[in-house]
Amino acid sequence: MIDFYTWFTPNGRKVAIMLEETGLDYTVFPINIAKDDQFDPDFLKISPNNKIPAIVDHGNNDYPLFETGAILLYLAEKSGEFLNTDDRDSYWRTMEWLMWQMGGYGPILGQVHHFTKYNPDASEYARKRYESEARRLYGVLDRRLDGRDYIVDGYSIADMAVWPWAARHNWQEIDLNDFPNVRRWYMSVLERPAVQRAWNIPENDQPLPIPE
Repeated sequence: MIDFYTWFTPNGRKVAIMLEETGLDYTVFPINIAKDDQFDPDFLKISPNNKIPAIVDHGNNDYPLFETGAILLYLAEKSGEFLNTDDRDSYWRTMEWLMWQMGGYGPILGQVHHFTKYNPDASEYARKRYESEARRLYGVLDRRLDGRDYIVDGYSIADMAVWPWAARHNWQEIDLNDFPNVRRWYMSVLERPAVQRAWNIPENDQPLPIPE
């Protein structure tokens, strides 16, 4: 049994997708970040950075883990799924794109949410800077997906990490029709039943964004 501490954010949905795809047994513990639940001292013991998501694996001596990249890798090892360890090139390409998401795509799009959706008048310089970088990163992803069904060879933790951030394209004022390879991939992943279930973990009223 895995305790899953999360909220319905892109980072939370990364791990929700992995748990649903693997079928691992887990229990959800909602951490309402709008109410500062992430600063609760008990949660701090599990996630020292006060960020969701985090897990505790009771099947491994109550092992706690935070940071989405680490959690995805841990669950891939635990389940033996969605990370090709037999092909070294595939393995490292998956790691490469996982780190791309964690180091660039996710953080930059998070800033777009802040300066475009929540505080559009805070700084014109910041808004334009992050919007421009977001479009550049979507272009990087679009080129990577040219002629590919998924980011690496097959559906993997790289797709699970990137997809929830692309699912906020409406918040980012990104038209996925400008990035046809991303749009095709986005819709393919969206159609997976596990992804649709994960979108509502924990329960929420956000509709799945469908590009026009």
